[in-house]
Amino acid sequence: MTLRFHVHPTPVGEVLIVVDDERVVWLHPARDLETDLTAVSRRHPGMLTPDDRDPLALRAAAQLSEYVSGERQAFDLPLDWEQVRGFTRAALQAVCEIPYGETAGYGEVAILAGHPRAARAVGTACATTPFSIVVPVHRVVRADGSLGEYGGRPELKRRLLDLERADSV
Repeated sequence: MTLRFHVHPTPVGEVLIVVDDERVVWLHPARDLETDLTAVSRRHPGMLTPDDRDPLALRAAAQLSEYVSGERQAFDLPLDWEQVRGFTRAALQAVCEIPYGETAGYGEVAILAGHPRAARAVGTACATTPFSIVVPVHRVVRADGSLGEYGGRPELKRRLLDLERADSV
């Protein structure tokens, strides 16, 4: 299978978008492109090809631009949920229920996902999601209200939350 990728610049940093013929299979703020593409390849064996004209990647990029400019609060993209299984999928789908501009604790998400004692597993689900921002894992915080790490980039989590809060006032 051939996957296509596009790196989209945003005010919060570049975002790597990877698509197949029908769905977004990966969407994350980029760190190091080579390392990020290696991570994608581990989950999706096959060829990765750069493509700055793929219609689905451009649709995702346009929605990201609308999101960071405050024009969009929810995404309408076909995501490859087939690669996300079990509790991880339930947790990430519960994360999608957190309203724009608000946060929820890991324990609250565990309850929404139907497993009240699985707060740590929610953290793992958030840390391993193939799609961040569009699945708003940045809205999940610790029980004491502190942010947590967001993949070692708490400053990015803060920027995303601040962006949403400024737009929802």
